[in-house]
Amino acid sequence: MNPAGDAAPPARWAQAADWPNRDASRFLRVGPLTWHVQVGGADTAPVMLLLHGTGASTHSWRGVWPYLVRHFRVVAPDLPGHGFTSVPGGHRLSLPAMARDLAGLLDAIGSEPALAVGHSAGAAVLARMCIDRMIAPAGLVSLNGAFMPLAGPAGQVFAPLARLLVGLPVLPQLFAWRAGDPRVVERLLAGTGSRLDAAGVGYYARLVREPGHAAGALRMMANWDLVPVVRDLPRLATPLLLVAADNDRAIPPRDADRVAALVPHARVIHWAGLGHLAHEEAPERAAAAVEAFARSVGAA
Repeated sequence: MNPAGDAAPPARWAQAADWPNRDASRFLRVGPLTWHVQVGGADTAPVMLLLHGTGASTHSWRGVWPYLVRHFRVVAPDLPGHGFTSVPGGHRLSLPAMARDLAGLLDAIGSEPALAVGHSAGAAVLARMCIDRMIAPAGLVSLNGAFMPLAGPAGQVFAPLARLLVGLPVLPQLFAWRAGDPRVVERLLAGTGSRLDAAGVGYYARLVREPGHAAGALRMMANWDLVPVVRDLPRLATPLLLVAADNDRAIPPRDADRVAALVPHARVIHWAGLGHLAHEEAPERAAAAVEAFARSVGAA
């Protein structure tokens, strides 16, 4: 085990007195990264790992957290470059590198997930970890998982354009400046097909106004390559539950059915009336689905 050392939080943590589940937050130094991770629930309960998607943070689990900590030891980190976790250098924001760094964090804190739950890109990271046997949970839950590369001309243009733009040092500052207008953030979230309350919109607004967070999200997108994940999905032996919200405008709901056709032990449930941030719109429903699946695979 690589020991984790307690670390000082970033200066802006002092302005986050109302951050969701702040009392569960820890800051740990593991290798080159200072992680923000939230841990809650009984020490002896099965471990559940929660992993948010691109541009989000631990705040996205604020609604499901009270339900899950009743029966699980919940571990929820901010991904590298996101929220209050430090921004890594080099290419550590690629999918394989993030999977390795997350495995290092879990090793350092001695957590072996009985169940892994990922939203959007977080689901792809967890699938990579399961395929490569970095973790061995009894089951994996994908909430509107981002597994499939962009199809058609968009896929041919987006990644090279993202790599070009992220090389401009002023871009994160410009993005953060534009996000100072609440209407910009509201339009971004509406574009996912989800409707959040004012508090939910506010947390995202505060995140995207931070140039470091904006840089982390942009660099993650620039280094993202899902082709190897799709190629390796038939080797995913972990039972997989795919939750697809039918109003998701970020990830086509049909992608969940395409993934299920590739994975030996997968099933899909479709939710009507919810968008890409379905677990934030309907946290009690999301928690119930996760707990039911945990029981079905013996993780609860």
